[in-house]
Amino acid sequence: MPHNILVVDDEPDLEALITQRFRKRIRSSELAFQFAGNGEEALAKLQADPSLDVMFTDINMPVMDGLTLLSRVREEHPLLRSVIASAYGDMPNIRTALNRGAFDFVTKPIDFEDLEITLNKAIGESVLRKQAAQDRDHLLGIHRELDLARNIQESLVPRTFPSDARFEVFGCMVPAAQVGGDLFDFFMLDQHKIGFTVGDVSGKGFPASLFMAVSRTVLRVAAGKGLAPHECLMEVNRFLCEDKSTALFLTCFYGIIDLATGTLDYSSAAHNPPYVVRANSNQVETLDASGGLPLALFGTAEYQTASLTLEPGDTIVVFTDGISEAMNANFDQYEEERVVALLQQQTSSVTVQQVVERVIAGAHAFADGAPQSDDMTVLGVRYLGKG
Repeated sequence: MPHNILVVDDEPDLEALITQRFRKRIRSSELAFQFAGNGEEALAKLQADPSLDVMFTDINMPVMDGLTLLSRVREEHPLLRSVIASAYGDMPNIRTALNRGAFDFVTKPIDFEDLEITLNKAIGESVLRKQAAQDRDHLLGIHRELDLARNIQESLVPRTFPSDARFEVFGCMVPAAQVGGDLFDFFMLDQHKIGFTVGDVSGKGFPASLFMAVSRTVLRVAAGKGLAPHECLMEVNRFLCEDKSTALFLTCFYGIIDLATGTLDYSSAAHNPPYVVRANSNQVETLDASGGLPLALFGTAEYQTASLTLEPGDTIVVFTDGISEAMNANFDQYEEERVVALLQQQTSSVTVQQVVERVIAGAHAFADGAPQSDDMTVLGVRYLGKG
């Protein structure tokens, strides 16, 4: 596309002179010129054509002079670069014009070689300013998208936690600076069973948060059918694979506790193995939950349900890799061993909320101020007995 230049002058011969002088660049579509006879006409053309890059204007004109025009242009078209023409020695007007936003000036009578050099510089400056404005708008758009994604993400995780004589539950998600797609959730399946889940969507930003929202909804629907954990993950996986238009996928842990018996049934889609902290010994057991492929990769993927028996006071801790992969300034990772060592420290004697907060605080302390690269999500569930 040609660079567009608006020439503002009441001299009738100037249009012919400029058209002749720049004819080769006009024919090659490198430059395009528009002409106005005074400031008011110039403002009308600027309003009608926002693609104009440079304005070349005289100072002394009827209706609206060049200095007044420059003031209006600076307010209404800040990206436009302006070049003025003034008589040699008219320094007061030249200084006023520069103070009102003129980029450069040429003197009369016009030296067209000097004018061409000056216009080229003004065009280059205009291009840079417009590109900077586009980059700024793009960056603001990204920030708005990330804010929206963060709001979606945070609105879909539980904010209140029930008081029940049979169980204690608490979860927390600390979003990273760039939004990911972590989720945690819990829900009563009937009067005696509670379901709970933690997941982590691959990728960042708005697409990951939307994929997380869809996955959470589908999992809740499948869980509401009373399916076993592996059947629930298989149904979610089939749904996510049916109309897959992105490369995103989801690791997920889903468990069901029978509050009448203490039986925990659980299944995993390649999620971090959770831990069970036994109340009578503070020993930490790893749930064998690493099997299965992530959800939304292959529609025919199969999953397995495993079971164990919880004793009153036993605590299950599920987290995402934002915890285990938290890094310090030396790029060392926190890793699961440190989580286990922390959970062995009197976990059963404190509330589940304190357990969750300790895990997150431990990862932050290890990072020691290094930027958080991924969401940190932890969910704790403690079985208290029949109630």
